[in-house]
Amino acid sequence: MWVDGFWAACLLLLSAIWLESEATAGRYATLEHWQVLAALPITLTLCAVVWLRRRWPQWMLVAAGAAGLAQLFVQVFAVIPDFALLVIVYTAASGQVRWASRAALAGAFVAPTLATVFLFQHDENSGTFSAVVGTIFLTVCMLLAWVLGDSLRTRRAYYMQLEERAARLEKEREAQAKMAVAAERARIARELHDVVAHNVSVMVVQADGAAYVLDSTPDQARQALGTISATGRQALAEMRRLLGVLRTSEDGDPGEYVPQPGVEQLTELVEQVRGTGLTVDFLIEGTPRPLPSGVELTAYRIVQEALTNTRKHGGPQAGARVRVTYGPDELCLLAEDDGRGAQAELYEEGGADGLGHGLIGMRERVGMVGGHLETGPRPGGGFRITARLPLPGQR
Repeated sequence: MWVDGFWAACLLLLSAIWLESEATAGRYATLEHWQVLAALPITLTLCAVVWLRRRWPQWMLVAAGAAGLAQLFVQVFAVIPDFALLVIVYTAASGQVRWASRAALAGAFVAPTLATVFLFQHDENSGTFSAVVGTIFLTVCMLLAWVLGDSLRTRRAYYMQLEERAARLEKEREAQAKMAVAAERARIARELHDVVAHNVSVMVVQADGAAYVLDSTPDQARQALGTISATGRQALAEMRRLLGVLRTSEDGDPGEYVPQPGVEQLTELVEQVRGTGLTVDFLIEGTPRPLPSGVELTAYRIVQEALTNTRKHGGPQAGARVRVTYGPDELCLLAEDDGRGAQAELYEEGGADGLGHGLIGMRERVGMVGGHLETGPRPGGGFRITARLPLPGQR
């Protein structure tokens, strides 16, 4: 409004100078007094069109049309103020109201012709050639203003679609990330549930058996109570480590349980990956020692996912390097490759099993043990994953 008001004030000043020069030159001598006075409200209306065109574009288009018709009626053509007609045609074409844009386009065709016809009828000095050239020139100017405005409208609509699409994709990405986090949390919760369910079910069975033979066979009841005690201690230890055992079969067999893989199983994992044709440089530094079950499982899953991503995204000539370093108070993991790498989104989509074992799953697992994870492109090409897993009580 302030910018448009400034230009409207400039147009009003130029219009006043032009009207004064026309009156001084005697060009209004043949007109009636009321016709000359009518030029003032017409000029003010056209200047107001420039000022208020953004706030009320449709109303200003109507006002500009009315001012143009008034010029034809009173036979006083405000040449300088008529610049507002170009401005309002551009503004209407750049807006989202289609009827206003079509009306502006129709006015761009009709207005110059009407003006020339009226001027030719009331000005005996006007020649046919000059009238035709003037009509063509004014029509081209008006159409050019409309084309510029319509191009701006199209560009704005395109940018709005891009912004909406980007916002929609961002929401979908957030939703997918939340789903991946929820899936990984559910997976970790299922691992913990298996620990609790197994041990508690054993304790319940032993307790029922002890109650059944308590009176008839006290020795068997005493043995069952000992089993309950040992199982309870084992469950508490596994609960403190957060992770314990997992089902090894995917067919839902409830009777097969094995300890979760850890650092000791990394050698087997590396050999298995090497069997697929991927070159892996594997080294354990420091003095190996027993680690909490949750830390061992997290370390194993990180290396497993890193090698899977290398095989999936690194390319046929990629090689990997894995370093496991036992520190005084933390376990450091380094997994990198020299392949072509991949965008982070590809890693976040999930691992080989499609169950959320990507960067999101790594962060969830590392966060569960209070560690720190760094991921990103490797200098010189490839991808690098670094994890630091604290070892409580190892200081």
